[in-house]
Amino acid sequence: MREKVLHSITGIFNTPDEIIEAAEKTAEAGYTKFDVNTPYPVHGMDGAMKLPPSKLGYASLVFGLSGTFAALVIMYWMSAVDYPLVIGGKPFFSFPAYVPIMFEVTVLAASIATVMTMLFVFFKFPNNSHPLHDTGYMRKVSSDKYGLCIMAEDDNFSLDEVKKFFGELGAEDITEIYFDDSVVSWKTAIFEPKFVAALAVVALIVSGATYLTLNKLLFAAPFNWMVEQEKIIPQEKSEIFADGFGMRKPVAGTVARGDQVYPYHDSPEEAALFLKNPLLPSKENLELGKEKFDTFCSPCHGYYGEGDSRLRGQFPNPPSLHSEKVRNWSDGRIYHVIEVGQNVMPSYAYQMTNEEKWAAILYVRALQRSLNARESDLE
Repeated sequence: MREKVLHSITGIFNTPDEIIEAAEKTAEAGYTKFDVNTPYPVHGMDGAMKLPPSKLGYASLVFGLSGTFAALVIMYWMSAVDYPLVIGGKPFFSFPAYVPIMFEVTVLAASIATVMTMLFVFFKFPNNSHPLHDTGYMRKVSSDKYGLCIMAEDDNFSLDEVKKFFGELGAEDITEIYFDDSVVSWKTAIFEPKFVAALAVVALIVSGATYLTLNKLLFAAPFNWMVEQEKIIPQEKSEIFADGFGMRKPVAGTVARGDQVYPYHDSPEEAALFLKNPLLPSKENLELGKEKFDTFCSPCHGYYGEGDSRLRGQFPNPPSLHSEKVRNWSDGRIYHVIEVGQNVMPSYAYQMTNEEKWAAILYVRALQRSLNARESDLE
């Protein structure tokens, strides 16, 4: 018959103060391979046991930094070596753009490494059994008692000496705990046929589910995620029309809904005759006109319309808006220049709405009046 192997000696205590004192005396006696089991966390136990800092942080640090440098090297290789591409004027090695990805990979690698290290190194997975499991000692310390366990692998361990030490501490139910012969070591459990088969089954299930999801489910009607759309993008050939063009010209003689064609494009005299300003010179309209004049007109005409360009000679200075010719123009004639443009002045048909154009004209009239005031304006 195979001889049983001793795992540890355990003892039971009744109060938190007793277990704290027992842990302190055990550490002072020179034992290093011992553990304390309590039904809830006991404040100050780490200090009483003289526990060193956990080494789990080193694994998190190493794998986290590995993720950082791996992300940096991969992004550098892709954007600066394998397929160099300038985007938005950034250099090939654009470190600020890499920082968010490096941060995410660092956190991901550190968190995964922490969990894996705890499972496979500290907890010895896949061996999930322990000699203390299913013992009277564990049932008591999981309910209302406090336990101390000194391992047989401790350098100072002696069966008689440890039992005597527990007696001096005032422990109850001093018990010898032995290894179960049926328990397989975690080092050999990894290569157990059952564990290997379980890993293979999990790998097949995950691989199959991933393949079906990405290659079949996402493309199954009606969940095709708009991969195929019944539309023609710009410059694309059309199989509907005989000429093969996908981009069509407007039907002759029609106007798009909500649109209105400017009728006096080539007739400034008619624009001067028929167009009337629909806005009144109210405070709100003048403020709107000033805003649009300062934005679109002042770069060339100056803030006061005197033709003193703010572009410092980049373009020829336009004539003053205070000339007798412009002052005698009707509002419709000025609107025509804004709508169509004149000489080097471009059209502002799309930069300003109709209301904004008429408001700007009101402001131009106010500027003209301010520099060409009549005596009646002073009364």
